[in-house]
Amino acid sequence: MSKPGAVILAAGRGTRLQEVTRDLPKPLLPLHGKPLAEHVLDSLRAAGFGRFLMVVGYRHELFYARFAADRSIHFALQDPVDGTGSAARLAEPFAAQSPFLLIFGDILASPGDIRAVWQRLLGDEQAAAVIAVKEVDDPWQGAAVYEAGGVVSKIVEKPPFGTSETKWNSAGIFAFRPVVFDALRRIGRSPRGEYELTDGLKVLLQEGKRLLAHPLAGAWRDVGRPEDVAAALELTTPPSRG
Repeated sequence: MSKPGAVILAAGRGTRLQEVTRDLPKPLLPLHGKPLAEHVLDSLRAAGFGRFLMVVGYRHELFYARFAADRSIHFALQDPVDGTGSAARLAEPFAAQSPFLLIFGDILASPGDIRAVWQRLLGDEQAAAVIAVKEVDDPWQGAAVYEAGGVVSKIVEKPPFGTSETKWNSAGIFAFRPVVFDALRRIGRSPRGEYELTDGLKVLLQEGKRLLAHPLAGAWRDVGRPEDVAAALELTTPPSRG
């Protein structure tokens, strides 16, 4: 049996990292001498995934130069770069009507947690998606996920600070069944002017689909701001010296 497929969303520039990503996409940020996206790939491989789609956009030629020799990696170009929802739609040919994992290209998580998210979907035939979540003080910088007994009831993208009644924040790792593409085809632009993956999840909820929340047990980091880089270095492994 072939190994399952994983999609890495790596099209954005990463403006919150300021000068760090002026000429370099955030997923190519070097950590211990290799790009963040390569650390993500390492974790996905260790979790059992063997086929990869990298959705690229800003400075896409740099991704081709770095990863083109790896036959396990396919590419999809997002042009224009207009949101995670439209980026995820580009994965439909790659998924080929099979379940798949999706991870944002700036997320560091343990292989064990990634594998657990995937197994949670495979273990529940009625689930359309599994959303990895991480407990935070206030999910205002991400997406607030409301759940009861592990079943998602509501998702709010970037809620105003202090308004959330949940501490669960979407962790940027998802396991999907192909029905998500039907939902993504029906979303419009958000107030930010982008097509949001979160809006596709809302469509699934509105249609009565079963979405599950899976808390991550291990270390996790969204490498979104300059202060996250030091923490990311702690979570990644320096190359061995032989």
